Amino acid sequence: MRVDPSNERMLKAWDGDDGALWAKRAQRFNDGVAAYRDTFFAAAGIRPTDNVLDVGCGAGQTTRDAARFAGRGSALGVDLSGEMLALARRLAGEEGVPNVSFAQVDAQIHPFAEARFDVVISRHGSMFFGTPLAAFSNLARATRPGGRLVLLTWQPLRLNEWITTFRTIFAAGREVPSSDLALSDPAEIERLLVSAGYSEVRCTAVDKPMYFGQDVDDAAEFIVEQHGGRLSDLDGATRAAAVAALRADLAEHQTDRGVFYGSAAWLVEARRP
Repeated sequence: MRVDPSNERMLKAWDGDDGALWAKRAQRFNDGVAAYRDTFFAAAGIRPTDNVLDVGCGAGQTTRDAARFAGRGSALGVDLSGEMLALARRLAGEEGVPNVSFAQVDAQIHPFAEARFDVVISRHGSMFFGTPLAAFSNLARATRPGGRLVLLTWQPLRLNEWITTFRTIFAAGREVPSSDLALSDPAEIERLLVSAGYSEVRCTAVDKPMYFGQDVDDAAEFIVEQHGGRLSDLDGATRAAAVAALRADLAEHQTDRGVFYGSAAWLVEARRP
């Protein structure tokens, strides 16, 4: 697969260990952000005959959902992870979704057919482009005139309890990374998308609880599996103390429905003139 040089690091991660973990834990990752689903698809407004592109589709839950809305149209999911895409194809077959397909491509440079898609969506998958302007320009070219772009991206870290908490715990006394994720500033998002060829850009703040497990044991196993590598260079006692701190914090977030943390996203909407 050919990728832009600026995305080679992402290819190594997502077509490697990160992608393998996300494929293994696909249902948990979907459950984690399930509270955003209805708001996301209401904004997408997918019609029965639409052709939809899902960028950074992972294991394809949003692609399959989009295909069901576009029952007489189609949905194409693209991602860098071969393992997640293999799972996406298997699940589409098991669930009987015939109008969906998947491709392992770099959406930043892939030659999509011009004006092919009525709707382009991405649920937290558009934040990883090495060169965002080139990527969204390519997506705008593939969006038909009047077509829509709908994204979910994370708001700044200070508004995302789950990120700040886990970053602090797994720093284990070391400096806590403070940089925000890409596409967290609505003014920057608007400038980027307008420069790329979209118009009518709107960013709406959406706050939802994020699910991490049915109880402390379940959530701790999942979170340590995802983030525990950050402790690998520490001594055993320090690692154990970090895990104990995690479990204590999880206990404070235990509800009768499971373990939840606060999260905050931008619902980004734009249109191709």
